[in-house]
Amino acid sequence: MSTAILTGQPVPGSSIEADLRSLGFDLRTAADAAEAETLLAEVPGDERVALVDARFVGHVHALRLGLTDPRFPLAGIPGAVTAQPAGRQALTRAMARENSSGGGTTLVDSLADRILTALDADGTGVHRPELGSLVAAVPADPQARNEARQAVADVDDEAVRLKSAVKARDGFFTTYCISPYSRYIARWCARRGLTPNQVTTASLITALIAAACAATGTRGGFVAAGVLLIASFVLDCTDGQLARYSLQYSTLGAWLDATFDRAKEYAYYAGLALGAARGGDDVWALTLGAMVLQTCRHVVDFSFNEANHDATANTSPTAALSDKLDSVGWTVWVRRMIVLPIGERWAMIAVLTAVTTPRITFYALLIGCAFAATYTTAGRVLRSLTRKARRTDRAAGALADLADSGPLAQGFAEALKKPARGLPGFTAPVIALLGGLAVVLTAALTDFGGPWPAVAAFGYALTSGLAVARPLKGSLDWLVPPIFRAAEYGTVLVLAAQADVNGALPAAFGLVAAVAYHHYDTVYRIRGDAGAPPAWLVRSIGGHEGRTLLVTVLAALLTASQFKVALTALAVAVALVVLVESIRFWVAAHQGGAPAVHDEGEPA
Repeated sequence: MSTAILTGQPVPGSSIEADLRSLGFDLRTAADAAEAETLLAEVPGDERVALVDARFVGHVHALRLGLTDPRFPLAGIPGAVTAQPAGRQALTRAMARENSSGGGTTLVDSLADRILTALDADGTGVHRPELGSLVAAVPADPQARNEARQAVADVDDEAVRLKSAVKARDGFFTTYCISPYSRYIARWCARRGLTPNQVTTASLITALIAAACAATGTRGGFVAAGVLLIASFVLDCTDGQLARYSLQYSTLGAWLDATFDRAKEYAYYAGLALGAARGGDDVWALTLGAMVLQTCRHVVDFSFNEANHDATANTSPTAALSDKLDSVGWTVWVRRMIVLPIGERWAMIAVLTAVTTPRITFYALLIGCAFAATYTTAGRVLRSLTRKARRTDRAAGALADLADSGPLAQGFAEALKKPARGLPGFTAPVIALLGGLAVVLTAALTDFGGPWPAVAAFGYALTSGLAVARPLKGSLDWLVPPIFRAAEYGTVLVLAAQADVNGALPAAFGLVAAVAYHHYDTVYRIRGDAGAPPAWLVRSIGGHEGRTLLVTVLAALLTASQFKVALTALAVAVALVVLVESIRFWVAAHQGGAPAVHDEGEPA
């Protein structure tokens, strides 16, 4: 339940009461500031409360943006201010101070605006939504009121709301081929009471059906899979647009949207591989390679953004050039398309699935993602080398969490703290890269079952500890987590391929998918300011270096067939642990009233 306290002199013919009720507010009326303070104290502390000037003139969507967005503890627009439970104390203090200061009992001035001014004076963060052409005003006289009402009539409230439902920054395919009509699907869903989470779930189910169609291995199945994959992407765009249209943001919803995107894409990869196998073509190595490459691309994005999230003196000639290119219209779309965002990537996969073979689809996907990864990583390396940024402890902590170091690496890091102090600042990614290359190349260049990959994996654990022995504040230290991901996933891929036994690569795909889920989950917790997964979880699944060492030891001790079974068991065990803990955490965060989040982010 939400309560709105109307203050000020009521205006005959005003629609403010009806507008507030349409937004779900229960109404109270205050004759003066003292009564407003009394009514505020009567509203239960676990409910949203708003102070609204009775003379308010404006669009309903302006009120919706200012008073119903669940992401912000305090928010306001001209003539209205609102507080969720987290911001209630600050609002109560500002109200008490305003009332005791003798600000007037007749409320000639807008009490809501005075409260907003008092909150600003306290240094309290108050969200003020960007209204654009929407009107929100408290007219001082009849002439001003008539002008404000005319301004309201001149702007189509619903058109603005529909336009704002579309993400401000998106890929070319999404912007021009999906959003022009998906926004209307979002409105249709809103008017029928559907939630973004329900649409997200529908998108997942559609993608899983697409994967099942691809797994048939028939041309008709491949065509149906391509069509359904595009339909799933339309729903994927719709859920975010529905959230923006109706301001239905939630912690659980953000997590579902992010994790389901990965689940949909990687399940579709598996469906293509199964379909190819039905036709006698084994593409599991390509399938796992595509998942490894795509996951490492994402980790590059996450690590770079976290490293520079709150960096100070964060300037770079390369970034300035990028901003300059963004001012030229055509270069914006070219640069967004060549990084192969989710819209372009899924469209390419869907078309190639329908008209070619899974092998050709994966070749195209690997080439496109490799080019995109090279382009984006090179640009970020140049930015990092040319910018003079000082990274914070928070950024270093986020990178350490993304590194996913287990007991072995942490133990080596503790033992090597003193030697690490004398190393140059750029050595962390170099050391991580050398250790990672050593274990992957050793596995690739030796016969399956030999001891050398395990020896190299032990060295990898040692170099991993040395890489994280100091806080990751160097200019290129954001490369450390993606290097660790590439080393671990690459080792599993190479050893499964070396085993050369039916089922080893699908088992490796399952293991990498389970571990990748854990790594994505770590990212989403950090982005939601929820902290990293608990230390016991990281320890129980070994950390990246522990899992790498375990897989190499299993390969050395077991036969190829036994190794396949061991990979399958390990995949199931990791998946159960990380899924159960992750679901428990996010459901508890949602039920516990954690602040709603909605990450626009980059096109993934």
